[in-house]
Amino acid sequence: MSLFAYSLAVFILVTAVATALFRDVLSVIIVFGAYSLGMAILYTFLLAPDVAMTEAAIGAGVTTLLLLLTIARTTRPTTDRLRERIHVPGVVAVGAFVLVLCTVVLPEMYPVGSLETPVWSNPEVTQHYITETYEQTGVENAVTSVLAAYRGFDTFGEAVVVFAAGVSTLVVLKREVFA
Repeated sequence: MSLFAYSLAVFILVTAVATALFRDVLSVIIVFGAYSLGMAILYTFLLAPDVAMTEAAIGAGVTTLLLLLTIARTTRPTTDRLRERIHVPGVVAVGAFVLVLCTVVLPEMYPVGSLETPVWSNPEVTQHYITETYEQTGVENAVTSVLAAYRGFDTFGEAVVVFAAGVSTLVVLKREVFA
């Protein structure tokens, strides 16, 4: 993995920890939005644009907007402290788990775009999708046929989630009264 990917992973971990530690609700929402945006960028870097767009739209966009509108319509509690008290044994346990994951899993990941990944190292599967998708699905574009036929339920589920989030946002925004 590149320096960009490692720094992005550190950013995501820092924002996740900050989301858990902040007591001020507005700060938590802003940091959570940054976390979702970081995840969307990571998914884009890992060549998963459909997941990245869903994360950016739902996580960084709609969820952040709905949480900010909720704060605007309710009272914001005042807090004496900016952060929660840190539970040292919990931090040590989670830190050890993350350290083990980083030392064991990250070095085993294939570089992005590497020809040694299982997709490229198994040409029979790749060739099957390229040659057989039109006969099996009737769709000329191989990517569209995989999304529409082979991953149809998954794609339908993503579309339902995005549609529901959009409708709920429109419902909330129409109820807002701007003076």
